[in-house]
Amino acid sequence: MRLHSALRASFLCLLPFLAHGQQVSAPAPQPSAIIGTVTDVQGDILPGATVILSGPIQADTKTATADENGFFAFHDLQSEVTYHIRIRISGFVDYASSPLTLKPGQQIDLGDVKLTLAVVQTTVAAVSDEQIATQEVKVAEQQRVLGIVPNFYVVYNEHPVPLTTKLKYKLAFRTSIDVVSFGGAAFLAAANQAADTPSYQQGWKGYGQRFGAAYADGFSDIMIGGAILPSLLHQDPRYFYQGTGTTRSRILHAISSPFICHGDNGHLQFNFSSIGGDLASGALSNTYYPNRDRGPGLVFDSALITTGGRIANALAQEFLFRRFTTHSKNQN
Repeated sequence: MRLHSALRASFLCLLPFLAHGQQVSAPAPQPSAIIGTVTDVQGDILPGATVILSGPIQADTKTATADENGFFAFHDLQSEVTYHIRIRISGFVDYASSPLTLKPGQQIDLGDVKLTLAVVQTTVAAVSDEQIATQEVKVAEQQRVLGIVPNFYVVYNEHPVPLTTKLKYKLAFRTSIDVVSFGGAAFLAAANQAADTPSYQQGWKGYGQRFGAAYADGFSDIMIGGAILPSLLHQDPRYFYQGTGTTRSRILHAISSPFICHGDNGHLQFNFSSIGGDLASGALSNTYYPNRDRGPGLVFDSALITTGGRIANALAQEFLFRRFTTHSKNQN
């Protein structure tokens, strides 16, 4: 009996230890994650962006760099903790997320985090419209198809500032004296020499006359239709890239561009500058073309050909050229 009582007492003493050994450990909290991709507003990736994750305490701060695909990720994050994401890259406005609180094992995908160009955000608030327009023209003067052909008169910015008279003349003159403009006149002169039109003589003298006529045609059209008339009529001589909407709406936008333009007041207007520039240039051709080529036909034929060329160029701008134009993706 005494032995039984002793065993019973020993068992009762060991019972807490046995019970403790039988407890099942609670599962560790499952780690969470935040991922995303850094792009601009056009959807183009921005590799190299600095992504900063911050939490309630300094120890929660982590930093990552977006890879070549613009992707970033933060793993092994605590649940039920509020985090914030900040993204920085030169030339763009910093991004700051709303508070992010993760559940155990949850992965938050921020998707495409679209950053806005800093120049648009800071310049509008800090400088005059003329300074903004000057900066836009500087960007436009770097636009070249395949890095060669000038594409100065195309606007990719969604909210451009009207050009001043000075800038209209600057852009027109810059286009006229570009080496590609001279090259285009040389090529056209060679084609006209082969076709024996206009009715200059053959040989180098005739080629020189045809080159001079081709360059003068282009120069007068650009200066009159791109600077003189737009300044007098307060119209914008540039092509405003649409880039969005249905294919039909973009085609109509391109086809109508020689006839409809933006006024300096922001309203759509009949494009007197473009049509008037084509007609005036054709009229000036009558002063230096051979006598047999002069007349009203020269004026209207030149205007029709130039207008047709503008339509073809606008369609190419809308559907083809942007992907091959340097610096175009730096605008939105």
